[in-house]
Amino acid sequence: MMMTLDIDTVRAFLLVAELQGFTRAAEALGTTQAAVSMKLQRLEAVLGKRLIERSPRAVRLTADGSAFLPHARALIEAHDRALSGETPARQQLTLGISDHAAGPELVPLLERLHAMASQLALAVTIGFSRNMLDAYDAGEFDAVIVRQEGSRRGGEKLADDEFGWFATKRFVWPRGDALPLATLAPPCGVRALAVRALDKAGIDWTESFIGGGVMAVAAAALAGLAVAPLARRIAPAGLIDVGPAHKLPRLAGSKVMLYSKVSDPAKLAALRTLAATFRSVAAAA
Repeated sequence: MMMTLDIDTVRAFLLVAELQGFTRAAEALGTTQAAVSMKLQRLEAVLGKRLIERSPRAVRLTADGSAFLPHARALIEAHDRALSGETPARQQLTLGISDHAAGPELVPLLERLHAMASQLALAVTIGFSRNMLDAYDAGEFDAVIVRQEGSRRGGEKLADDEFGWFATKRFVWPRGDALPLATLAPPCGVRALAVRALDKAGIDWTESFIGGGVMAVAAAALAGLAVAPLARRIAPAGLIDVGPAHKLPRLAGSKVMLYSKVSDPAKLAALRTLAATFRSVAAAA
């Protein structure tokens, strides 16, 4: 009797491989970890090969799993093309992402979104959380990943960020001088958070560097120009939290939130993958 591959089981295998775990794959599929595990067991039974090595700490592809991976991707792409027709109208997923939320997650986010939703064109804008939310409310984005603003309700939490005062080891703050800061321009919420904390503590400060993006702010800190208030998750190697050494005030934490109002199945599936990927990378940071 000829055996056939089930599309749902192959899709589950791809998610486990891409997200490197059953829990994240289950989140992306909107199901349970046990259900994903059963799908993988059925797929392995049909193929007669072990595809995944499971351990308490990690999930890895076997040699057979790595060999099957490109075939699985090709199968899903062909399946999706067959469903959408010969000349499908390519949908666009529009995302707004806060500069302070993007961090190291952005590259794997885009990689996995493309791998799992290659039929979607991606339009990504990076900016201030407040501006991203205003544009989202105006209907300009399908979804936004931003720092939680004020008392806004709803949304899905992706990460809890802790902030610190980051500078190089060689940073020197002469006694009596104002603290040199590297920040984004207003209306950056992290800048406002840092300034409020310094003012409340009675610490004089001066803006030595104003960047157009977090990468520029981090570069200024790496160059020794100033101290940068950054989430620990996105602070690059080479920077350390100098807050305790200089008795700087503790900075309040912040949540990274996903807000979405899409109903299209393909876009919903892409956003589930996005959320699971962000959590996975943030947890490993």
